[in-house]
Amino acid sequence: MAVYDYKAKDVEGNSVTGAVEASSETVAVDMLKDKDLIVLSLSERRKRTLFQASLGFLNRVPRKEVVIFSRQLAVMISATVPIVKALTILTKQTENITFKIIVSEIADEVDGGARLSDTLGRYPQVFDDFFVYMIKSGETTGKLDETLNYLADQKEKDYDLTSKIKGAMIYPVFILGALVVVGIVMMIFVIPQLTAVLEEAGTELPWATRMLMATSDFLQNYWWSLIVIAIVSTLSYRLYYRTSTGKKQIDKIKLRIPVFGNIYKKIYLTRFARSFSNLIASGIPLSRALGIVADVIGNHTYKEITLETIKEVEDGNSVSTVFLKHKEVPVMLSQMLTVGEQTGRLDKILAKLADFYAKEVENLVANLVSLIEPMIIALLGVAVAVLVVSILLPLYSLSTAI
Repeated sequence: MAVYDYKAKDVEGNSVTGAVEASSETVAVDMLKDKDLIVLSLSERRKRTLFQASLGFLNRVPRKEVVIFSRQLAVMISATVPIVKALTILTKQTENITFKIIVSEIADEVDGGARLSDTLGRYPQVFDDFFVYMIKSGETTGKLDETLNYLADQKEKDYDLTSKIKGAMIYPVFILGALVVVGIVMMIFVIPQLTAVLEEAGTELPWATRMLMATSDFLQNYWWSLIVIAIVSTLSYRLYYRTSTGKKQIDKIKLRIPVFGNIYKKIYLTRFARSFSNLIASGIPLSRALGIVADVIGNHTYKEITLETIKEVEDGNSVSTVFLKHKEVPVMLSQMLTVGEQTGRLDKILAKLADFYAKEVENLVANLVSLIEPMIIALLGVAVAVLVVSILLPLYSLSTAI
């Protein structure tokens, strides 16, 4: 499906601009004619090239912007401000340039007669399927302001969880980064001066000293190769992850990484439980809710499990049937799903599970940070020991011989 920007006139002769999604230009024109619009111009939006897509992170919209957008739009709609006017106001208030452009385009499309949920669905990089379907539910029930507030609360929980993880990892990452920088500086500028004294003496050097000298020579002469390797590796990873095979394999590896794999698993389970709970509470059928969750969860392994569950649900089986077969899903989650279905309180039990796993993630990250600190001290000890064995002991032996 392509997106076409149009300029048209309505039955009263007023100019109208907006966008419409259609399979072809002819279909787009027919859709606009059905809305009693006279098309003046129609142009297809250009698709992003592979290079533009690879640089998409530069134009990424922060989650916090979406939270603020939802909250402010809910307040204005509850205050009976027309939705187009509310979106126009938000366009002026938004600081992020990329998001400002997106909100402006949404305002134009809604002003042209498009539904808010349909328009948001054209920006999947900002508004995921969960967000769009919740908005559609709010439009159907006439409680759009309540839905937006609800979305803001849920997005805020996700944002807080991510922020806590990032905040906890800042200190160890900074320390490790500083160690790497100091190590490289030592290898390039300090070690060569010390080893030069040993080379001039003409004595036989220990293997540890020779290894250190080889590493120092490599960094002095071929430091640029490390930058090239880093850039090529990053681009290769991003391109490979975009393929179906690559995403499948990398997502499996994520779940098997020691320590971090458990954290990833709990994050995905939190996302599954929270999204599934909210969708069920909004009255969305189980099979459709599972389809949305499969796209939102963010891991190919859990996506396959969820899609497999849809088939079981459509055949009249329990939601937990498939989950019980996979070791990636904790037994507690499967059993709680069974209890939720039997008691008719599946949405509430899922909400409790989401809070439980979110707390588990926080505890695991806190424990990881506590573990990293002594590991850094041990790493410093190893670095000092290598320096002593490789440089200081030969220098001491040389001075003693003199």
